Amino acid sequence: MPENRLSALPGRPAVIGAGQPASAESWIGRIKAFVTLTKPRIIELLLITTLPTMIVAARGLPGAGLMVATLLGGALAAGGANAINMYVDRDIDAVMKRTAHRPLVTGAVTPTQALIFAVALEVVAFVELWAAVNLLAAVLAVSATAFYVFVYTLWLKRLSRQNIVIGGAAGAVPVLVGWAAVRNSLGLAPIVLFLVIFVWTPPHFWALAVRYRDDYAAANVPMLPAVASLRATARQILLYTVALWAASLAFADVAGMGLIYWASAIVLGAVFVWYAVRLLQESTGPRATTAAMGLFTYSISYVTLLFSAIAVDQLVRHV
Repeated sequence: MPENRLSALPGRPAVIGAGQPASAESWIGRIKAFVTLTKPRIIELLLITTLPTMIVAARGLPGAGLMVATLLGGALAAGGANAINMYVDRDIDAVMKRTAHRPLVTGAVTPTQALIFAVALEVVAFVELWAAVNLLAAVLAVSATAFYVFVYTLWLKRLSRQNIVIGGAAGAVPVLVGWAAVRNSLGLAPIVLFLVIFVWTPPHFWALAVRYRDDYAAANVPMLPAVASLRATARQILLYTVALWAASLAFADVAGMGLIYWASAIVLGAVFVWYAVRLLQESTGPRATTAAMGLFTYSISYVTLLFSAIAVDQLVRHV
């Protein structure tokens, strides 16, 4: 598709640089469009998992410089990965109502601009992490991008109903980056924490996909709720939620966590399972989508509260 074709559609903003002067307002809109390419909400969630991991690895509060450098590099790497995802998926995004407002669909940013921006973010992320943190953290961050782009976006997303299960591993890498930033090595504890995010991703994403299953079907993307019954999807969500609860408790053991984390993991996991059971019960009724969105909303609170508990547990005991 030619780069300016989308921008020529009625109701779509024209791309700056197509012959019209750029006002201050248009430049602000342009900056916002590039920021949108990075999917800031996803970056925020990834950083929420990185910092507490660093606190566990340091058994206390790491140096401010190291924290800032790690979070900045992680944000740049994640932003670049998300921008490449939008570049590759712009044809799908144009079909789905949920994503029809994205900059590459509206024409606010051209595909070439988006790709250059994304690659630049990845290069800067790698150099910044290597220079200010360590090579292992830099390699892990950029490898997550490669996995997200080549394994999930370019391969699994359009071919397999297991797309988010396998591809979601990229979203679990930030905990490895956080650990490596502090210790310049890995071990059993960060791998188990990686597993926590890995098994959290399917119930989190599938719950949202229940609401947008018609979008995925229209775009011919085999996301589980679009290719399986809601009941079958709910069973898979419950299975992964139970696995998540077990993984969160396993982390408490291998990482030597204290009572604050133990209590939080038990209670938060139990509530998550309750949401999953309720979704299964409602999966054949008219409130299935409502139950799914309730689980989705809680899944965000869950990961935020669980990792907050990780940080508080360590800070209380070691600071």
